Amino acid sequence: MSSSLRFDRGHTDDLMAFLMASPSPYHAVATAAARLEEAGFRQVEETAAWDSAPGGKYVLRGGAIVAWYVPEGAAAHTPFRIVGAHTDSPNLRVKPLPDTGAHGWRQVAVEIYGGTLLNTWLDRDLGLAGRISLRDGTHRLVNVDRPLLRVPQLAVHLDRSVNPDGLKLDRQTHMQPVWGLGDVEEGELIRFVAEEAGADAEDVTGWDLMVHPVEPPAYLGRDRELLAGPRMDNLLSVHAATAALAAVAGQPDAELPYIPVMAAFDHEENGSQSDTGAEGPLLGTVLERSVFARGGAYEDRARAFAGTVCLSSDTGHAVHPNYAERHDPTHHPVVNGGPILKVNVNMRYATDGSGRAVFAEACRKADVPWQTFVSNNSMPCGTTIGPITAARHGIQTVDIGVAILSMHSARELCGADDPYLLANALSAFLAG
Repeated sequence: MSSSLRFDRGHTDDLMAFLMASPSPYHAVATAAARLEEAGFRQVEETAAWDSAPGGKYVLRGGAIVAWYVPEGAAAHTPFRIVGAHTDSPNLRVKPLPDTGAHGWRQVAVEIYGGTLLNTWLDRDLGLAGRISLRDGTHRLVNVDRPLLRVPQLAVHLDRSVNPDGLKLDRQTHMQPVWGLGDVEEGELIRFVAEEAGADAEDVTGWDLMVHPVEPPAYLGRDRELLAGPRMDNLLSVHAATAALAAVAGQPDAELPYIPVMAAFDHEENGSQSDTGAEGPLLGTVLERSVFARGGAYEDRARAFAGTVCLSSDTGHAVHPNYAERHDPTHHPVVNGGPILKVNVNMRYATDGSGRAVFAEACRKADVPWQTFVSNNSMPCGTTIGPITAARHGIQTVDIGVAILSMHSARELCGADDPYLLANALSAFLAG
């Protein structure tokens, strides 16, 4: 692999900035797009005709982005090398009628999004971010990145059973954050959000807003070998894929036998069934249009897809020192041990032996160590966009990622070296 594709701890510093700039999927794709623009990529509109010009291009749709780089002289049947990821994380999302409260407290009505570890949102300083939809059909990002809300926990004096018996939270009644005092006023939250976004509240016709912790990411440990932060599942992979694609696009075109692609989808945490999710048509449509824009026909599309490989990059579980019995006894991924290959014979992950070989070769070229993750047979296995991508598009897919602790917490934990080890592996894969 070219030395120009190497990343060091500076990559992890940059990941921390990426996490802070991306409190929602909409911010994440905007941040990724801005970085690709700096690398020479240009946005193409889905409603416009696409040309055959080489170079870097990307499509934005809601909280999803698909970006690709066409080398000079690429044939219509040139296969793709894809890194897939997702932009969403479990959190608390604002309801259509957000203004609520009781007993002199003003609160915000929220709905639980994804498989959230509810207790991690308690007694934490929270901001509010997302997008508002305006009457003229446009959207505007909003990010109130300061302490605004809090989900207060019940004092131990009022629940003496909490320590011996464990915390029990009702998703409907116990997770509504407070944000002030006084009587509830209908429309108050959206008026506040509109002002923060520099818009007229009367022009706001819709919103997609969510709560986020405002505490910044931080190195942790005696030797700063750990990284704690929000939304690493799965913005860690989105950041690595963005950096890898930009780096590969800087190589001489003659060295690229494939068309490198990054696809970051929304809604993975609740099943991927949306127009911006992995089960939707977005990726397939973009790939097909790229083939056809270069003068290809259906036969070229079929040839390109047959030679395509996708690495589905998502976080996985490092062995937990306090719960080692929950892990497979012979597969113990550790943090800072390099990216993990995720395997499940029941196709909760899409990896097979052939895909393992592709990933192993990319890590060899990048001089990156790697590990294998398998779930304990006695426990259900999670899943990713990998099997969905493989089944929907008929392309070989391999599930990989970075091992972390506290997955789906408001604040997760990974090894500080693993993000740039992943980025190097992704660069080698995309470069072929």
